[in-house]
Amino acid sequence: MPPRLSTDASLIRDPGVESVYRDIDGLELHAVVAGDPDDPLVVLHHGFPEFWWGWADYIRPLADAGYRVLVPDGRGYNLSEAPDDVADYSADRLSADLQGWIESEGRESAHVVGHDWGAAVAWDAALRRPEMVDRLVTINVPHPAAFAGALMPSRDRWKLNLRQWRRSWYILFFQLPGVPEWLNRRNDYDGMARFLRQASPGTFSDADMDRYRAAWSRPGVLTAMLDWYRAAVQHRPDLPGLTVEQPTLVVWGEQDDALLPELAEQSVDLCADGRLETFPQASHWVTHERPEAVTELILEHLNE
Repeated sequence: MPPRLSTDASLIRDPGVESVYRDIDGLELHAVVAGDPDDPLVVLHHGFPEFWWGWADYIRPLADAGYRVLVPDGRGYNLSEAPDDVADYSADRLSADLQGWIESEGRESAHVVGHDWGAAVAWDAALRRPEMVDRLVTINVPHPAAFAGALMPSRDRWKLNLRQWRRSWYILFFQLPGVPEWLNRRNDYDGMARFLRQASPGTFSDADMDRYRAAWSRPGVLTAMLDWYRAAVQHRPDLPGLTVEQPTLVVWGEQDDALLPELAEQSVDLCADGRLETFPQASHWVTHERPEAVTELILEHLNE
């Protein structure tokens, strides 16, 4: 097998984009940064099974629009250190990392944009640490209370519960020790690559798969990625409230295989100042399928 690609900022051949490593909560975590350090800060947070590269199309446009852009690898992903304890991946620890990144830039707050698990971290941060989130953008993951409501048994919502549970079966599968790692690692992570390509046909190129395989193959990374799901079930901290007070943009690809579109509307209802923008023909991977349109929405929201 040929040597794996480097998965730091050198993937983007742009001298204004660089990798940084910082001590966050006692861990050495990696991020890619761009833009003037004095410009308003926006943090872009990726989800499963990506790494900072999932935001590659957004970094230069946001920096050119006058923002300092910080794109972390979540703890355990790619070049960020992976702790061993499942509890280290609980939602409150993940949003504390976000606060640590913001503080590492010499700031008290930032705009926060998240997709998939990155959106879950962004929701948690906006509720648990509201003073650190200026404006919020979440993409294809709902407010935690909306998601919990879709999974909790309810006499008047059992059809919704059943439909969402059918889509969320993999969360329970990921709770098994060792088996998901074995299955996903087989044949050079063929199952992981197939998952992405089937969810969004034609979106992920062979070159993209080389980058993702390089990130997934780093020691401890695959287990750490799955531990985010394990912690979501085994270590669930209470939220301090339900209403998100920050101006919030919810972006949703309606052809999402994992999450019902009703959850987007319910999420906006839990925001004091919320707005929903949908893409009827896009999937969960709308960030890749419609990068120019999503960039435009993000900039419009941040510039208000």
